[in-house]
Order: sequence, then C-alpha cells, then structure tokens
Amino acid sequence: MASPQQTGQEITCDVAIIGGGPAGSTTASFVRKYAPDASVLVLEKAKFPRDHVGESQLPSISAIIDEMGCWDEIENAGFPLKVGATYRWGKSPELWDFDFAPPEEVEAVQRPTPYEGVRRFTAFQVDRAIYDDILLRHAEKLGAEVREETQVTDVLRAGNAVQGLVLSSGETVKAKYYIDASGHIGTLRRAMDVETHQETSLQNVAFWDYWENAEWAIEIGVGATRVQVMSQAAGWMWFIPLGPTRTSIGYIVPADHFKSLGKTPEEVYHEAIASDDRIAALVKNATPRGEVEATKDWSFSAETGHGDNWFLVGESIGFADPILAAGLTLAHTGARELGYTLAELLTKAPSQDEVDWLCDNYTTQQLRRVKQHIRFADFWYAANGQFTDLQEHCAQIAKESGIKMSPEAAWRWLAQGGFTNEGLERPAVGTCDLPSLKQVLWVMTDKQGDWNLNKMNVLKLNLHGAERKVLPVYRNGEVEREDCWVRGQNRLPMTGNFKVIHDILEDESRIDRIHERIKAYYVGGGSGHQSPLKTCVQTIEAMITEGWIIGKYNKKIGLLTIGRPEENDYVHWNRDAKPEDREAE
Repeated sequence: MASPQQTGQEITCDVAIIGGGPAGSTTASFVRKYAPDASVLVLEKAKFPRDHVGESQLPSISAIIDEMGCWDEIENAGFPLKVGATYRWGKSPELWDFDFAPPEEVEAVQRPTPYEGVRRFTAFQVDRAIYDDILLRHAEKLGAEVREETQVTDVLRAGNAVQGLVLSSGETVKAKYYIDASGHIGTLRRAMDVETHQETSLQNVAFWDYWENAEWAIEIGVGATRVQVMSQAAGWMWFIPLGPTRTSIGYIVPADHFKSLGKTPEEVYHEAIASDDRIAALVKNATPRGEVEATKDWSFSAETGHGDNWFLVGESIGFADPILAAGLTLAHTGARELGYTLAELLTKAPSQDEVDWLCDNYTTQQLRRVKQHIRFADFWYAANGQFTDLQEHCAQIAKESGIKMSPEAAWRWLAQGGFTNEGLERPAVGTCDLPSLKQVLWVMTDKQGDWNLNKMNVLKLNLHGAERKVLPVYRNGEVEREDCWVRGQNRLPMTGNFKVIHDILEDESRIDRIHERIKAYYVGGGSGHQSPLKTCVQTIEAMITEGWIIGKYNKKIGLLTIGRPEENDYVHWNRDAKPEDREAE
C-alpha cells in the first residue's frame, strides 16, 4: 500500500514521522523515492508556512536537494546564494573570509541554474518559512500524507518498541517504523527514556529577529553574498540575508553571562547590534520586525539513535552549536541516510543480523557526526581572542578539551574527531577540507602550521590493531556494503581516495613514486582545488594524522613540497569595502 489506511480511529502506515521540518520531510521524500510502495505519514503540529531559525546552509545540502528531486523548486524560490562567510573571529580583529567557491566564478552565474559546475560548491541562505514549506510539499508530491496542526499527545510503548502514537484528534497511529523528527523537543526520545549527554561546557542562549531592507555586506553576481559572523566582547552575531529585503540577525551569548546582565532579551539584542559598527551600518536604514525571539542553544547528543522499531533524526538525536552553520546539514544528511535505511528495511526483507547492522551503523554515523561538530565548535570558541569579556569562559573550554593554542596542537586535537569520520570518499572535519582547515587554523591562531608531508618522504601503511569491518555507503538508492578498517574511533574506508592510497601503499613507500602512481591513476583528473591529485595528497595527510600511515625522512629522496600561503582563494583577509565606505562613495 502507498497511502496510510484508516479504520475508525486507527491509522495504519509503514512509516510515521513526527515533525515536518527538514529532517522529517527529507526522510519522507527519500523513503517515497526509494521505497515507492511504502506508506508514509508526516505529523506536524504547526501550520506551514511558519518562521524558523537556522537559515544558513553548507554546500553538501545542495547535492541532497538535487537527489530528492526538488532542486528546481528551491532554486526558483530565489534564495540568496551563500558563497561563504565573513568572520571577525580569532586572535586578530581584522575581517577574514571563508569562501566555498571562487567569487568570480559565482559572479558569472545566471540564475536559475541546474545543479552543476560551480553551483555544486555553493549553498543557499533560506527563509525557513518558504524553504520548509517547499520541502514538505515535495514530500506530499512524492506520495507522503501530511497532517498539519496535528499534535502527538502520547506515545504507546512496550519495552524498547513503540506500539502507537495518540494524536490530538483522538486517533491512534500504528506503524512499522516510527521516526522522531521533532527537534529539541524529542517527542519519541523522551517517551523512550533515551538519555542525552552534554558534550561541552558551551551553554549559550540565542536571540534573533528579522529585518526589512538591511543592506547586504556584499553582493556577488545575481543574488550571491557572504553571511556575516561577527565576534563581540561577550558573544557573536549572525547576519544572514534571506531574500532581496529580508535578513535574519541573531546574537548568541553564554547563558550565565546573559543572566548576569539583568536585562531583557530585547535590550541585550539591540545593544549588541548598536555596539557593532559593521552590523549597525548594515541596518542603518532597516526596520526590525519587532519580535525578538529567544532559545537556549545547548549542544548535546543522545545515548542512542534507534530502538526496536523507531529512529531519531535531526536535532532529536543531537545538536551542535550554530557557529559552524551545521544544523541543516546534519538534519538533511542524517535524514537522507535514514531514508536509505528505511527503504532497505521495507523492501529487502533483511535478516535480523542485517537489520542490526543497518540500524547500528545509522546511529553510529549520526552520533559521530554530531560529536565531531561539537568538538570543532569548542575549538572555534576557545581560539577566539575577540571574546574579551569571556576569557575565563574560553580558557575553561580549552582546558576541558585539552587544547593548546598552537596550530599544530589544534590540528592534532581536531583530528581526534576523525578526518575520515565525516564521509567515506575524502577527508574532512566539520565540513572543512584539510587545506582550508589549515588556513583557518593559521588565521584564528595567528600562527602557521605545517604539513606532515613536508617533513617525510617514506610512507608505510599502519594497520596494527585495526579490525576489518563492513560499513554502509548510501549511494544511488541502495545501501551498499564497503570494507573499512576500524581502530578505536577512527576508521579507514576502502572507498574513494582512501582505497586508492591504501592500495598504492601496499606496493610503494617512496613519496615520489606514490605521487606518480596517483597521477597515473587519475589521468585527466584536472588541476583545480578539488582535483583528484590534490585531494589524494590531503588523504595522505589525514591518514598520517590519524596513524594509518607512519612516515620518516630519507635524505636520499626528495620531499613533496606543499605550499603554505598565508592566504588562498578560499580563506583570506576580507577585501570588501566596508558599508560606511560605500556610503561615502
């Protein structure tokens, strides 16, 4: 059956999803796409469209939107393109930029455009009232039944299984699988007594409002810009254009500091804007909506992400501080993988061992990803010398995390989150590739780190103490099985660049010969920032950092010199005219 069935007060379906936000609607869309005979019911307590905070995306979401089949709908909505972000963050008060793609390439784009070329490396800045509604309607178009203004008032359970959901209408939903996409509320998470863990001492509160007619800090081509992330003495501000006239502006500050001020959220919010020359100049002729909203913003992870017949997805399984704009990425990525998992469970009749493997790996991957972003956020806060009112606060974060503020130490510390844990194709941490991360470390700590590969030229594969396991790869509508080496929290996937390097190191140890083998393998692979040759070099560096490769120096062999520019096309000091300078012109 493809639609939920109703008999009296009882509704039966294959998948019941609590929450119609991005995590819920994305899960529904992927289940309907890859298990078209499955009946899916989405239960949403609100009436869409409705405002929601969390508007800044990362480029990886675009691929998911495209796979879902709603790229054109999102692109035609006219949301601003996010080329990157401008920061006032780190040891220096100077502004610096992190770009996902070269602005000059984005400037040449005539919108709307398909998901190709440079658009694969840009992101959207979305008005969540519009964006979430598009996603939910897309799930409907694919065959999911959506019930808005429908509250789940009770969860019926027996041990670790859900037996049904009682709705505000008095109806009861019976499903094969139940999904908690209810966000921080965690409707199923709480009902199933899943414990949560505070992974960090970061306990912030966020205040925000929406403004009309704020000036953009910069406009690149047709509707592209950078978001603004501005440190203040006691917190930081976001400035995110959502359309031609609407902008989201928020202020985040530690909860204890806010309490010590003895002021209202409105007072704290508007004082923060007035005290920031850059943001104040951008809103000089703008008008706020006049409704300052507030929420606590505490990072956490759940003890588990699934039970006998239920799953957590999105913010119900964990939340990472928004400094890295990871919220929507975590929601979409987790929902995609859950959609694949559910499609496999519903269409393949797997054995119990296969069911356990699918579910355990889903949970492990989501929790690893959330914790990694939390760890990365800790570094961003601890390294920020602009928090003059929060030096003790930042020092405590650094102490608890064991961070020593040098690029080399920070690099090793970040690696504990797992360069190979973000994805199974190429290394990254907190969505940053390795060269960009090294540049970020340089900017934030005012020092310059080095590449391990600049100091060694003989490499040996190190699998001591590692166990060979099979991990899922979610690709082309199928959950594929791929071999992977696992040692502690780190893993070495036998896919993508990791397998290429692994196989080469079984035959070669000299860096010059390894380099030639890579070039021969990827003949015609290009020479850009994301070229196979460059990403393979990054993969070797990540494998060295995580201990999968042991290296040494032989003076008879040349070194592979990797440049360490103070700036590059992706991370550099800001070159835009200031708002007040443009006004003077």
